[in-house]
Amino acid sequence: MSKAAIVALTALAPISWGSTYFVTTEFLPPDRPLFTGLMRALPAGLLLLALTRKLPQGAWWWKSAVLGALNIGAFFPLLFLAAYRLPGGVAAVVGSVGPLFVVGLAALFLGDRPTAKSLLTAVAAAFGVSLVVLKAGAALDLVGVIAGLLSALSMSAGVVFTKRWGRPEGVGALALTGWQLTAGGLVILPVAFLVEGAPPALTGTHLAGYAYLALGNTAVSYFLWFRGIERLSASSVTLLGPLSPLTAAIIGWAALGQALGPVQVLGMVIAFAATLTGQLGPRTPKKSGQVTPFSSAERKVQEVSMDLEVSGVRR
Repeated sequence: MSKAAIVALTALAPISWGSTYFVTTEFLPPDRPLFTGLMRALPAGLLLLALTRKLPQGAWWWKSAVLGALNIGAFFPLLFLAAYRLPGGVAAVVGSVGPLFVVGLAALFLGDRPTAKSLLTAVAAAFGVSLVVLKAGAALDLVGVIAGLLSALSMSAGVVFTKRWGRPEGVGALALTGWQLTAGGLVILPVAFLVEGAPPALTGTHLAGYAYLALGNTAVSYFLWFRGIERLSASSVTLLGPLSPLTAAIIGWAALGQALGPVQVLGMVIAFAATLTGQLGPRTPKKSGQVTPFSSAERKVQEVSMDLEVSGVRR
């Protein structure tokens, strides 16, 4: 598969995640960030475990727990806390600092020296996203901002350690995704019940929102995301992240009637240009033994993803 195809498929993940803010505010019960994170992660993880029928072995029990905590267990609750406390696309802007976090963490744990290009594109992406979402009159809640920053840091660390550890020989990306989603969901489970109490009464609208988040927005999207991490550099993958707030802003304009002025359009152009620039360069070589042929389940997920891409559906 060409690098362009890998980038395009990986980009579907942050594009899908850009709809999270709209779904959270319009379809889910209010003020339940932990329960929402739990409903997004654990059902998806258990479904993938049932499909792949593989469990971690040896050191991969604790590695899966660490990756699950970083990518899911801490990231989801913090993400939804920011989404609940910050209006519109403001919740997404703090995620735009993720590429800067990845540059620093990759230097520490992967030995990747930060380059002028990686720093400039990361700064340009953050600046462009800020122009899009930090509109006049937008309220900035301190707790929401801190939660958003910590969620970006958690996800960035997850990207770097996923890149560092790869996956065990003979285990597909679908199984690794299931391990992480399940581990992350189990991290959230006791905290959700201790902090928020019993689950809220759910309507049909709530169930539809949770079903979307668990399936297309999580199970399929994280499968594509982790496959992308294996085949692209850490900085290239994380520079696809600004597609999430850009998608959120476009959905806000199209579905909620939120205005997009010249400044916001300029910010979109800058952020998108930085995202494209971050993809230029050689493809990261695959490590021997880490990338295995697709299982039948993985091929099925990829076929579904390709069908959705061709039909113009964005999860």
